[in-house]
Amino acid sequence: MSHDVVRRPTTPARVLVLEGEHASDRPDTLVTEEPMEIRLHGPGETPQALAVTMRTPGHDFELAVGFAFTEGLLRGCDELDTVAYCLQPAEPGAPSDAPLTQEYNIVTIALRRPVSLDVSPRRFVANASCGLCGKATIDDIEVRCEPLPDGPVVGRSVLTSLPKLLRDAQTVFDATGGLHASALFTTDGELTLLREDIGRHNALDKVVGRTLLDDALPLSDHVLLVSGRVSFEIVQKSAVAGIPIVCAVSAPSSLAVDAARRLGQTLVGFVRGDRANVYTHPERVDLAS
Repeated sequence: MSHDVVRRPTTPARVLVLEGEHASDRPDTLVTEEPMEIRLHGPGETPQALAVTMRTPGHDFELAVGFAFTEGLLRGCDELDTVAYCLQPAEPGAPSDAPLTQEYNIVTIALRRPVSLDVSPRRFVANASCGLCGKATIDDIEVRCEPLPDGPVVGRSVLTSLPKLLRDAQTVFDATGGLHASALFTTDGELTLLREDIGRHNALDKVVGRTLLDDALPLSDHVLLVSGRVSFEIVQKSAVAGIPIVCAVSAPSSLAVDAARRLGQTLVGFVRGDRANVYTHPERVDLAS
């Protein structure tokens, strides 16, 4: 399997800083944002475009396979053949025998089985919006995701300790102040995996992709913490990965709460300081510890 290439998640810039009546020109650091196209194919098939996402470079292969898995097009590590950056001619219209260069904004996933893409890439662009039919959307995910089993249980004090652990580990956020994070924890509060990205869904797909590549799914004994709000897509992706407890420092949407309730997932929002709101399945939270 090809190895992911380390790209720069940050970009240097100059900024005019206004402080009271003073102005000064200083160096600054921005989060890098670039488009990435994900392509998919089976044995002997021509790669087909699956989606285009705006992402922060880094862990691109994790993002690609995580997206394909949480959208139901890749069912497990055993189906995955290769994941690699696309090879393209250096110049448009170049002859077929011309040298090829790696295109770091196109990732191609090859499966060990035939692929049938009966949806257009625009479907996945629409999934990031809020204008979907709630019932139809939840019904669709329930077809691909069984309700989560009982357990595990996490202590109240562990839940409220997670945001600081997340924040302390966000290295790119420290440099830029402008991106999301998703992190996996054990029920004892140990941080096991963290990914950052300008897109909250991308950060989670990178986490899921890493665990899929490690053949460590489902994540039935882990707690997920996201740095922003919880949308339906966060619940969907985490449920497909088998994550039973999802926490956030901000609010959930109504559709996220509905989906978590029906999927048997514990959803916790506004985890700040010593408080938190448990919206669904509170039986997984030990209030006495």
